[in-house]
Amino acid sequence: MNSANDHARLLTTFASLLLAPAAALSLATAPAQAEDPADVQQLELTQSCYECDLSGANLRGMHLIGADLRGADLTGADLSETNLEGADLSYANLTGANLTGAFLTNASLNYATLADINFSEAHLYYVDLTGATISNVNLAEAEILETPISVGGTADSLPPQIAPDVD
Repeated sequence: MNSANDHARLLTTFASLLLAPAAALSLATAPAQAEDPADVQQLELTQSCYECDLSGANLRGMHLIGADLRGADLTGADLSETNLEGADLSYANLTGANLTGAFLTNASLNYATLADINFSEAHLYYVDLTGATISNVNLAEAEILETPISVGGTADSLPPQIAPDVD
């Protein structure tokens, strides 16, 4: 191991042994992008994506007014600050989606799956939720008008320090 080539090979091997775990870790923690790029492009161009795979898609801030997203897989999608006014999301799966600050005036979420959703600061006006499956929804600071969704419970079930005084 007296030659310069042997020394360079040893350094290269040592460096690759040190960097391999870091590279593997970065691949393991990279965000999953499962959406079909063609479906995202179709949505952007036509405002229609019936039964599309948009799972994990970054749709943040898009203007999807009147969009046809019936039956779409929006699992884990980022729809924060998206305008979904009049959009049809009937039968869509929105499990784990982020709709922080989204606008859903007159949107249809009939028979949609709404589990582990973040609707914080969202605007839910006249949203149709007929038959929707709803669980573990964050409605912090959401504006809700004529939409049958709430955090649940009654004043009777609240601890005394939180229950309203209704004398």
